[in-house]
Amino acid sequence: MKKRIVSVELLRIISMMMVVMLHYLSKGNFLQPLTGEFGINSYVAWFMEAFCIVAVNVYMLISGYFLVESSFKPGRLVELICQVLFYSILVSVVLVTIGMIPLGELGIYRLAQYVLPIHMEQYWFATAYVLMYLFAPLLACAAKSMEKKKLQITIALLLLFISVPKSVIPVQLTLDSLGYDALWFMCVFLVAAYIRLYGIPFFSTCKKSVLCYVLGVLAIFGWTMLLRIVCLKTGALESFVQNAYHYNHIMNLFAAVALFCGFIKWNISGEGKFAKLICKVAPYTFGVYLLHEHVEIRWLWPAWCGADLGEPVWFMVMRAVVSVVLVFVIGVLVDMFRGLLFETVKKLWGEETWKNSLISKMRL
Repeated sequence: MKKRIVSVELLRIISMMMVVMLHYLSKGNFLQPLTGEFGINSYVAWFMEAFCIVAVNVYMLISGYFLVESSFKPGRLVELICQVLFYSILVSVVLVTIGMIPLGELGIYRLAQYVLPIHMEQYWFATAYVLMYLFAPLLACAAKSMEKKKLQITIALLLLFISVPKSVIPVQLTLDSLGYDALWFMCVFLVAAYIRLYGIPFFSTCKKSVLCYVLGVLAIFGWTMLLRIVCLKTGALESFVQNAYHYNHIMNLFAAVALFCGFIKWNISGEGKFAKLICKVAPYTFGVYLLHEHVEIRWLWPAWCGADLGEPVWFMVMRAVVSVVLVFVIGVLVDMFRGLLFETVKKLWGEETWKNSLISKMRL
């Protein structure tokens, strides 16, 4: 495990960069409707989207992989919620202070988004993750106590209920939340638990796993473009064209599991500057998400980076990569400051006193 930890932390970093890329492409208006006409830039944008769309599932696989063997820590949950509140409230205060948000526009609903980000789903991922984390002890206990065969059947039934129907039935299912919910996260948690407890023999090597990830990505893009052609020619399947890009699509999960298993199999030495840098940066990746996805700036920052679909395709790709790296670096630096601030508060107040006080307030 010590040899593999660096590879998993590297995957955590890559996954968050993928998340930033997904937001850059979608909120930068690069992903033109699949049912309309578009040029080479749009094809490239959707191709880049396909390579990054596994990011959320991968991030959850990493969490589930480690949570299944760890004890439930209320203090960790408290810290997570405080981290979300730090960005939700502080960024809002800064924006009001510099005049980007006029005080006269701050209604009750808007203030509730800042103060109750979990309940208001300001960050949908954080909301789903917190709910999943609360059920993690039960899921972990169940996964470890069940026989291997029964766990396989449970996961298969969940996928047959949540993922498979929406992947093959060409209508919008009322129950389908596209993977933006705690129920899907719990399903992915169990998949990660199975990988941790038993492994998946099919993904036996790093190269084979990464190859399967690439094939999965190509399948997502190719299948979508095929459906697009059918839709443009017949007018049918309009609501089904983009399904493969949903988090709970079976091809998305397959590609995510393949990539995750590839990094698990990749033995990176824990020695050296590169490994130390990876392990230093990885804990701050969640802050990158909380910063650039704040409700008041999530639609603005791609424009600040100069996002433009009309640029030459090579320049568009280069700008996208540079923008993602820039946002990631800024996000990590800000979260390092947040982490230092939290550690200072713990030392001044006493870590156990701080956690117990917050937990008691949550109970009230």
